[in-house]
Amino acid sequence: MATKGASTGTKRKSAPAAKSKDDGKSKKVRLDKTKTPKPVVEESDASDDLSDAEEGGAMLDEDEEPRKKAKGPGGKVFERAETSRETHLKQKQLALERKAAKPLADEVHRTKKIWERLRIKSQVPKEERQKLVDELFGIITGRMKDFVLKHDAVRAVQTALKYSTPEKRKQIAKELQGAYAQLAESRYAKFLIGKLMVQDDEEIRDIIIPEFYGKVRKLINHPEASWILDDIYRTVATKEQKALLLREWYGPEFSLKELTKDVAATADVAEIVKKEPSKRGTIMKSLLDMINTLVQKKMTGFTMLHDAMLQYFLNNEPGSEEFNEFIEMIKGDENGDLLKNMAFTRSGAKLVCLLLAYGSAKDRKQVLKTYKDTFLLMSGDAYAHLVILTAYDVIDDTKLTSKSIFPELIGEKEEELTQNVVAAANNPNARMTFLYLFEGLSKTLFPPSHSYSIEVLEKVREVREKTSKKDEETRRQELIAAVSPHLLSAIAAAPTELSATTFGCQFIGDVLLSGTGDKSKALEALAESAGGETGSATEETEVGAQVHISQTAHGARMLKSLIQGGKFDKASGKVVAVDPPLGFSNILYPIIKEHIMEWATGPGSFVVVSLIEASDFKDVKQLKQTLEKNKKELEKAATQETAAQKAAREAQKQDDAPKKAGKKDKKKTEKPVGNAGSKILLEKL
Repeated sequence: MATKGASTGTKRKSAPAAKSKDDGKSKKVRLDKTKTPKPVVEESDASDDLSDAEEGGAMLDEDEEPRKKAKGPGGKVFERAETSRETHLKQKQLALERKAAKPLADEVHRTKKIWERLRIKSQVPKEERQKLVDELFGIITGRMKDFVLKHDAVRAVQTALKYSTPEKRKQIAKELQGAYAQLAESRYAKFLIGKLMVQDDEEIRDIIIPEFYGKVRKLINHPEASWILDDIYRTVATKEQKALLLREWYGPEFSLKELTKDVAATADVAEIVKKEPSKRGTIMKSLLDMINTLVQKKMTGFTMLHDAMLQYFLNNEPGSEEFNEFIEMIKGDENGDLLKNMAFTRSGAKLVCLLLAYGSAKDRKQVLKTYKDTFLLMSGDAYAHLVILTAYDVIDDTKLTSKSIFPELIGEKEEELTQNVVAAANNPNARMTFLYLFEGLSKTLFPPSHSYSIEVLEKVREVREKTSKKDEETRRQELIAAVSPHLLSAIAAAPTELSATTFGCQFIGDVLLSGTGDKSKALEALAESAGGETGSATEETEVGAQVHISQTAHGARMLKSLIQGGKFDKASGKVVAVDPPLGFSNILYPIIKEHIMEWATGPGSFVVVSLIEASDFKDVKQLKQTLEKNKKELEKAATQETAAQKAAREAQKQDDAPKKAGKKDKKKTEKPVGNAGSKILLEKL
């Protein structure tokens, strides 16, 4: 008798079953995979031939073992399902068979074993390592391209590079010739290009970079190739190679191989347009399209992009529609990542500085807001610190500048303040974010190596004349008044740490001479740090031990300028005293007078000279009397060779020895021997 299924409502026929002794009916149990099994009582029917597989279940007799097979419609036989473990083993076996059937399967397997052994250098003896490297080269040589395009085999080639000689490295580079553009697009092989280039081998560089010519527009938009292309452009490419790569942004015609052969090619749009004015429209449109594409893709960290943006900006007329639209595009970046990335590259930083200079008050405020929580990092960067200096120069709202920048550079807590100021004072870039307010574009702050910074800031000042309203000196003094109390507090807290270095001494001198506010605590702390025995320049000091300030040239020079109370003016030929006067001579002398003869006969002798010459020094008579009593010591110091002079003479002998071999000695004017400061003190007595 046919019955309806318990769960689906469809008719099903059960297989014949033996009748029970009680009522001739057989109890069947249906196992449903999706529901809790429950017994279903049905009548047996010889005509039922449909399997319970229609409902995903299997019929089990109470007294019988589960049937392994059951017949379905049309007599189809259903096998018992495999367990997950059996399925997994079959899949694993199939995967191994497929892998073994691939080309170079055995070789790749062996290189993996070698890589596993070599990857931890300290665990492999030198002899064994050399044998493994030789074996590795034997496997990959001649088949390098096949290996580097496999994600699990490229590691072996990188290992071979790691332990290779310069000759082997060039062999690998030459064997891969013709495939570098393809490798750059590979998620794994691109790192191999980086490892080849990192050795700074000119021959390898000139093999790889020309393969990117004609493909820059494609590669710079590729998610993998763009990064390796920009790294090569930024770090190893020569000036000519950079120009050839950047020119391809100017349009398809600049990608032609015929043009890339011209090593004198320039990437300066102004020069190109000067020779061929008709190309300006095409170049500018192509540049803007490429720039906009990368900005929309959020790929804004590329040095090449920032170079292209600067070229576009410089070749648009300020105030024109294209100029304003370009500025709006930069400001329109939602997360501000574009402006942040630009600040840390040479061209990008210059572009941000010009944007600040040409921008309105609202534009400048928006730029400062973008860099929130980034100023401390920017201050120590070779280019990003220029953005901070430009903000000082062009933003008329000095309260906005002070509240936006100084709290991040200095820190809010007292501990942070001292630590941050000491670190900044000794950083060649971060120190400028403070001292620029006191020294401007002086040569002592901007040596010849910083000519690019001077060029950018001079251009900013030129533009500022048209876009800023506040007087330059007024703006500078307002910023100095805002930052000086914090810097004076740091000097008072850490005079010894700051005076230990040349940069630190310059920092102390500038802040105390040009800063504003109460300087008494800072001057007293500095004087206290100069107390005690001075030691001797000939004495050996422990590693990391603090050398007394009197024994260093930079320390003595700083103390001398503070005693003089001003900076030397070349135009007038004299020291211009600050107002109000520091009076440092009267603070320092009581602390060092017990050891004044050590100062007078040592490297700090000019500090004593400046005390005698200081117009506001009250104890000059007492000092002269002390010197008079110890005149013999002064005479000895004035005539005896100092430790520094002896060391310099010995070093000069060693340098001159190879040059003078086989040659007659030339007569030289002998340098005076003795302590120059002690000689001057004798004259004054």
